[in-house]
Amino acid sequence: MNHGSTAFLLLVLAVVVLFAAIAAVITFGLARWEGAAIPAALSRSGVVFAAALTLCITVLSVLVR
Repeated sequence: MNHGSTAFLLLVLAVVVLFAAIAAVITFGLARWEGAAIPAALSRSGVVFAAALTLCITVLSVLVR
């Protein structure tokens, strides 16, 4: 399979977004379990979502080159 094909890249991007969303949901749950208010937990999960997405996209951009 050609790793530069559009279908493969879209599939990998979907997996990356799913991974980042799962990390954000886990972070939200842990923050609520710790006793954080909902806005604070959402803020934490948003930061983790952005960080996971940035990390995965950076690794993918290095691998595609």
